[in-house]
Amino acid sequence: MWTCMAVFLLWVRSGGCTEKASKPALMEYTAADFNDKLHSGKTMFIYFEQQVSSTISLFLVELEQSADPLQYYGVLVGKVNCNKEPVHGYCAEEKARNTAFLFRGGKEFLGFNLDTVFDVNSIVSEVLFAILREEIKYVHTETDLLAMEKAARGKKDIALGYVSSLGTKEHRSMMETAYVYGSKYQFILITGGPVLNHLGVDETSRSSQVWFLHCRAHSGSMTSEHCPSTRMSKPLSTLSLHSFLQLMEAPLVSEVYDDPSSVQTPQFPYQETPQVFLFSRPATKQEDLDRSTDLAWRLRGLALVVLVHRQSPAVKTADEYNAAYRLPEKDSEVKYLHSNSLDELMELFTNQEEEQEEEEDEESAEEADLDSELNKLDDEIAVSVFENRLDLPDVDSLIELTDDNFHATVAQSSLTVALFYLPWDAVSKTFLSSFIDVAERLEGSEVQMSAVNCAEWTDLCAAESGISPPFPFQPVTVFPTVLLLRPQESAQHYGGMLGTEALHRFIMLSRPASPALLSTQEEVTSFLQVPHPKLAGYKPDRVLGLFRTQADAGVRPFTEVAKSLRGEALTGLLTDALAEKWASEHNVDLPAVSVFPSWGTGPSTLPASTSADELLSHIRTALLHPLPELTVENLPSFLSLGKGLLLLFVGEEEDEIGLRQNQALLEEMRGVVELGGERMEQYLVCWIHLGRTPAGMSVLGSYLGSMPPLPALVLTHLPSGSEIYQYSPNTPIMAPSVLQWVQRVEDGSESAAGTLGGDSWPPTAELFDFLKIMDMQEPNSSQQQTPEAKGEEGMAVEKAADSSSSFPTQDKYPHTEL
Repeated sequence: MWTCMAVFLLWVRSGGCTEKASKPALMEYTAADFNDKLHSGKTMFIYFEQQVSSTISLFLVELEQSADPLQYYGVLVGKVNCNKEPVHGYCAEEKARNTAFLFRGGKEFLGFNLDTVFDVNSIVSEVLFAILREEIKYVHTETDLLAMEKAARGKKDIALGYVSSLGTKEHRSMMETAYVYGSKYQFILITGGPVLNHLGVDETSRSSQVWFLHCRAHSGSMTSEHCPSTRMSKPLSTLSLHSFLQLMEAPLVSEVYDDPSSVQTPQFPYQETPQVFLFSRPATKQEDLDRSTDLAWRLRGLALVVLVHRQSPAVKTADEYNAAYRLPEKDSEVKYLHSNSLDELMELFTNQEEEQEEEEDEESAEEADLDSELNKLDDEIAVSVFENRLDLPDVDSLIELTDDNFHATVAQSSLTVALFYLPWDAVSKTFLSSFIDVAERLEGSEVQMSAVNCAEWTDLCAAESGISPPFPFQPVTVFPTVLLLRPQESAQHYGGMLGTEALHRFIMLSRPASPALLSTQEEVTSFLQVPHPKLAGYKPDRVLGLFRTQADAGVRPFTEVAKSLRGEALTGLLTDALAEKWASEHNVDLPAVSVFPSWGTGPSTLPASTSADELLSHIRTALLHPLPELTVENLPSFLSLGKGLLLLFVGEEEDEIGLRQNQALLEEMRGVVELGGERMEQYLVCWIHLGRTPAGMSVLGSYLGSMPPLPALVLTHLPSGSEIYQYSPNTPIMAPSVLQWVQRVEDGSESAAGTLGGDSWPPTAELFDFLKIMDMQEPNSSQQQTPEAKGEEGMAVEKAADSSSSFPTQDKYPHTEL
């Protein structure tokens, strides 16, 4: 659970919830609203506004900005206007004018002088510090710290943070991280005092630092009274602290029997960490392990240590080398060396760390200069263009398509993948990097990766009909657009996620013919082989059409379906004697279509159809997992089914018990599908793993207004309305109980927990409602035009302006989607 919460926290801090900037988060409560929220037990941070001075006005601005981050921790932020509706005990009190109050459990929890909550960082950090006051310890002396370490031995590791003062950005980072990891580590905070001398820090230092004290695995074997410690080398921030804690969970020494060049690079979350390789021989195995362990402790937080056993024949490194290392840069090779001592290796990585810190200082200075320039810009479009003005990736690895070379280039290869983009478009530039990554993966294959700059080659992107031969695609009006082009065929449009993996998979699944004509038993075996030998490890869905002859009436619609499924599934066509033999062996009546889902163990057989649309619908139903896991990538396809979502949210499994609990929950949800039968066909029973899909945390919080305990079960996206229903958190999730709850929802006896927000995406401000401005300008001149003079283009512009001149009113606090 703590891992997925951490990833979600980083996503939020990095700007994942941009849409929330368009709605007011600070609420003004009436006296009745305040009392209702208070008695409900919700945690609230409230200011009782009486007289507004310039100082109070500044505070209210910061208070409003703190509402968004605090809502993710279940804290409601708002104010009560005492001049409209006084609240007894607060509005008439003089002290309340300069105090903001935290309420918890139906009563006042703590009051904060406005001098201590003066900006967003101080508000968030102080409120979280107050909420976590029992979990976060504050020490001043070495004796206090030693007592905490003794209490933690064999139980928990300690994250010890030093901040120069409370209410700073660094203090906020500590509190946000402690909120997520508080159940896993003991957090200790210091702001100065004698304990700094023990940690080797000058008391006059203003630089925030963090230490990780390894107490959990050192209960009684320590030579020192204190737990071994590792200092975080990077400046304190939420991101760096999260990465540091993840790195502390890495194995101290990994042992391998492969050559360093064959060892896999570190995977998430250690992908930015160097690797150090030491070599071991059978005769000195224990001594080599001790030496590696010693180095690993000294490099803790800087590099991962790997012990390579030379006894394995897979190790090809020459005997003259006794060490090697690999840096985290992309395509970094293993570098071999002969080291006379561990100090040499330590010096190597210590120097690299110092150089990296110097580079980060230079980058920070450059960013500060950029910020000063950005502050002069008051238009968000200008800001966006300015920020990304130098960010266009290098497209030299791609073939540039033009009016002159388009047809010749497409004719040279069996498959050309073309990206149509605009160089100033933010989405185009972002996706261009992923497109180039795919091109590098496919280098050396028959696939040509190309790009079209539509700012330069407007005729090509507009598919001008005057050019002969005509282009095999319709005019491109949406950017970026990816088309798959084959000689003498119409273009195939890519409509998937704009990411490396999704595009690469689509291209790989699009390479085989669709359908593939299978004429030998070997071809059939290869088609059904898992994994497919030509699909780079992808496990695809497969659809096999079985017909007596090529002239069968069902062959034509099956071929149309196969073209529709190209890029999504492999399709094969089997006819004549081989089809009859296969049908006889598998007890299938011809003609038929066998569907092999990637998640299943065997095929399902469908009757052939003379309607392509009907057959495609049946195939997609057969490919649908009975209990699919929702992800950001597949959510749009599931929403397009138009079914209500019976959606289970489960958290990260911290241990084997948690894994078994989640598996038991999924079994119960499968039971819901089986017991419900036809009655449940109107719903898509599915689940989200918040560890693998941390964005689901935002969805769940948006659905219910706050984060409920996990697991959580909701019913939403009902065709009959926008209501959201929550299965009672106090009721065990059992298949019969869930079915009874669904029945109560259908009967109207269950109360909704919330509603979905509308699909409207209005401009963030009236200034940016360009269509409305265009519609309001020169109405008389547009009315004087005749329909003939106006033309189709003018009619289209007028229609678009009319339809968008008035945006639908949004709920004040709408729920959001992925």
